[in-house]
Amino acid sequence: MENFKIDVDADGIALVTFDVPGRSMNTLTSGVMAEIPQVVERIKTDDAIKGAVLTSGKASGFCAGADLGDMAGGMLAGGSLQDAFDAGWRLNGALRALETCGKPVAAAINGLALGGGLEMTLACHYRVAGDSPKIQLGLPEIKVGLFPGGGGTQRLSRLIGVQAAMMAMSEGKSFRPNDAKGAGIIHEVVPVGGEVEAARAWIKAGGKAVQPWDDKSFKLPGGGPYHPAGIQNFLVGNAMLRKQSYGNYPAVLNLMKAVYEGVQVPMDAALRIETRYFIKTLMTPQAQGMIRSLFLSKQELDKGAVRPAGVPKSDPKKVTVLGAGMMGAGIAYVQALAGIETILIDRDQEAADKGKAHVEELLKKRLSRGQIDQAKFDALLGSVTATTDYDLIKGSDLVIEAVFENREIKAEVTKRAEAQLQPGAIFGSNTSTLPITGLAEASVRPEDFIGIHFFSPVDKMMLVEVILGEKTGEAAIAKSLDYIMKIKKTPIVVNDGRGFYTSRCFGTYVAEGLAMLEEGYAPAMIDNIGRMTGMPRGPLEMHDDVALDLSVKIAKQTKEDLGDAYEPLPGWKIVQTMVEDLGRYGRKNGKGFYDYETKPKKLWSGLSDLAPVKINDSTPELVEDQKRRLLYRQAVEVARCWEEGVIDDPREADVGAILAWGFAPWTGGPITMIDQTGLKAFVAQADVYAAKYGPRFSPPQLLRDMAEQGRTFYGDFAGKQKAAA
Repeated sequence: MENFKIDVDADGIALVTFDVPGRSMNTLTSGVMAEIPQVVERIKTDDAIKGAVLTSGKASGFCAGADLGDMAGGMLAGGSLQDAFDAGWRLNGALRALETCGKPVAAAINGLALGGGLEMTLACHYRVAGDSPKIQLGLPEIKVGLFPGGGGTQRLSRLIGVQAAMMAMSEGKSFRPNDAKGAGIIHEVVPVGGEVEAARAWIKAGGKAVQPWDDKSFKLPGGGPYHPAGIQNFLVGNAMLRKQSYGNYPAVLNLMKAVYEGVQVPMDAALRIETRYFIKTLMTPQAQGMIRSLFLSKQELDKGAVRPAGVPKSDPKKVTVLGAGMMGAGIAYVQALAGIETILIDRDQEAADKGKAHVEELLKKRLSRGQIDQAKFDALLGSVTATTDYDLIKGSDLVIEAVFENREIKAEVTKRAEAQLQPGAIFGSNTSTLPITGLAEASVRPEDFIGIHFFSPVDKMMLVEVILGEKTGEAAIAKSLDYIMKIKKTPIVVNDGRGFYTSRCFGTYVAEGLAMLEEGYAPAMIDNIGRMTGMPRGPLEMHDDVALDLSVKIAKQTKEDLGDAYEPLPGWKIVQTMVEDLGRYGRKNGKGFYDYETKPKKLWSGLSDLAPVKINDSTPELVEDQKRRLLYRQAVEVARCWEEGVIDDPREADVGAILAWGFAPWTGGPITMIDQTGLKAFVAQADVYAAKYGPRFSPPQLLRDMAEQGRTFYGDFAGKQKAAA
């Protein structure tokens, strides 16, 4: 066997070490799943083996779950539903054989165990985990449009009860070891390094080789569907899941069905029910789009898929951040975590110190959660220097400018910083809207000038948008991507243009909300419809979050730049009045479309004076149409960006949209949505909206040509990749 090693000690305890060669982390590949039955057969039939301990040979963790690309390809390759079921049953059948092999099996969890990794341990009779904050246990499949398909829905429900299991699986929740023990998921937490010995000790002490659910006296914790308490779990759970997902995610409904049906029958039948619903979910366009974008494409981008190949790898050791506001401080924090010496500069020492205080606040949260110790806390905080002294920039590999969205201020700090930079160092602007080529005019080295656009809050947002100016060189691109990969963010690379890719396309969502407001839609209705599309918040809520006064500043700057070509957006006067006449700036000053002074927030009562409500009653048909309207407006803008050359990789377009502004993840991203809708159908519907709402919905010629020629974005991309190979 390639992936498992079995060593039997003098006590007859087999140590089964899971170690996939050539990978930094164990995953459940087709090769691994083919070998699990061999491991089980050895444990079961070798008389010298009295019991077994399953552990990992990787320092990085136990197992990160299934290799989704490998798994999806294998399960869908056969062509028939029976072939797909048989492929999906492989892991379930093997793990069922493990737990019924007649010998005690304990899992020694010495690192993170997620998805199929945790499911492997749930099939063991005893579970021991190391006491480390780095160890996580969970079933996160829902985040990529799936649910646990290796017995997790059935075993977890029988271990901790339906309500707790459904909450954990529907949220993709991860547990720290002590929390997992408290929940009843694992049996024991021991000091790191003692997991295997503790597992051995359990076997030597006469550990029982029967799972609780295989005992005739077993009763489901909390009761099943026909128990007075159990039925409430499903009634309330169904309503809660509907509220969370708005019916956009088949995985959520199928998860509940698998649990509901599965807990009423013996385990063998329950596992077959789970597999049936798992395959049904896997075959949905939602799951396939989410797997491609949120797992496969994201993984490729994280590994530098778009990095220029001919440039040597770089490793930034020292980076300066200009501007110590929330954004600059957030950047300083993620740099510190990555081991990068950070110079945090602001106009006065008080502002710089305030930025470092924010870094300290974030580090204290890690300290309180046990993710770092005091010595590490001191070292990380000590790696950040708050100052006003530009001389300290010397020796920096990269400077990131994160000052106000003002050309003059940015030009000034660019010149001051570049005077201290060594040849080959990169200057990155964190602007969210101002064209990079124009900002680079202040630089004496435009080939080393690039846009590096972070999203707020930096510590939580995983995307960084790299923007190329007209003169940006390949070395600057490569070094920027090396930096982004070092701080463990996901990069996309786009070309220059007003608003670039993310800000430009996100802006259409909040702008369409304004258009609906001007048309007379009730504000609550607008935001409810926005959430129903799968967006994280409604367009008015999100407008408050980004700040209404910032929108006004950007609009004025755009008008100044475009002159007569500038066209104000529908509903624009409403925002201008709110900001300039009423001082309503959004969440940041406690009043925008919503009032935030009391909790929960409430829609501002005066909004109806600026935008009288004409449409308050909704029908299912109207809601569906307006949901589609909000998604199409964004997707049309993405297609325009593609036609204009702002973005040219469907992976970056989809991953960027989901991670940057929360474009409905169930779609797989705007490009996947267009492809799955079908180019002809998408163009036809967009034309309907253009006739009704205006030319902003009009499909670009690119879409019309692709529709006429029967092409798709991902089909074209696959052809390019094949030609380049």
